[in-house]
Amino acid sequence: MAGKKKFYVVWQGLKPGIYTSWKECKAAITGYKGAQYKSFESLATAQTAYNGSYNDYKGQKTKKASLSKEELLKYGLPNYNSIAVDAASSGNPGIMEYQGVDSKSGKRLFHQGPFKQGTNNIGEFLALVHGLAYLKKHNSDRILYTDSRTAMSWVRKKKCNTKLAQNDKNKELFVLVDRAVAWLQTNSYTTSIVKWETKAWGEIPADFGRK
Repeated sequence: MAGKKKFYVVWQGLKPGIYTSWKECKAAITGYKGAQYKSFESLATAQTAYNGSYNDYKGQKTKKASLSKEELLKYGLPNYNSIAVDAASSGNPGIMEYQGVDSKSGKRLFHQGPFKQGTNNIGEFLALVHGLAYLKKHNSDRILYTDSRTAMSWVRKKKCNTKLAQNDKNKELFVLVDRAVAWLQTNSYTTSIVKWETKAWGEIPADFGRK
């Protein structure tokens, strides 16, 4: 019986990247002193890892899907003709940043921050609006993935419903919030915003890898 398919991340090697076979991975690291590489159970998890640091995964066992085969079939596979967005906040509130990446390659398409003070929800909201504006500007038919239902709700309501009070420390961030709300109120879009199913697919490709 054929073994379970794995995906191999090479952070440092002759040719860094994501590979779908050990043979390709081995060719990319053989002869390279201090090569950094690791195998993963899914492409989504591998992409998240590749965007992060080898040290975050060194010595850790690959996390397996927590769902049954029947449950995984219900979700299907991600649509990689898409952009994925995510935010990271060190504290709530705390230093915050957000980004958008190509879901298939993991290539960063946009990034903002770090901001001195923000929340994860604000970051997720700004990332979604930035993604919508980016796709509209490029006349793209790609969908937009987020793992935040809160951000999806705020975008739907065209309102950033944060409880964070504006102050001198987060003034720059709130300029972007006001701009994002104004964009939603004055622009139409056809982009589909879809929830990234973390339980089935692993961390969203735009994840900052700080969990």
